[in-house]
Amino acid sequence: MEGEPEPHIDYRFSLANERTFLAWNRTALALVAGGLAVVQLLDEVEPAALRRALGIPMVLLGGLLAALSYSRWDRNERAMHADRALPPSVLPRLLTLGVTVGGVIALVMVLVADVR
Repeated sequence: MEGEPEPHIDYRFSLANERTFLAWNRTALALVAGGLAVVQLLDEVEPAALRRALGIPMVLLGGLLAALSYSRWDRNERAMHADRALPPSVLPRLLTLGVTVGGVIALVMVLVADVR
């Protein structure tokens, strides 16, 4: 009803949700940093297109993961305050797919790259 206070949730659940959000963002930051490192620091791997084929998707996946993690945090907070079930998340599937594709690209890089 209008004017009623929000249901009280156990603070531990909200703090756990925040820790999960921060974990997703650490993963996103690692992907961005790793992607930049691949492109900028593996200059002995030729052609450069191979480095970019691995590094750029890593950076993009990291950025997407960071953006979607906030949405996930917010939806979970709202669900907990409304005493509803937590909504499903696409983040684990997205990360799994991205890392799998990155692994395949890295394998191709190792197999076909010319190393000076």
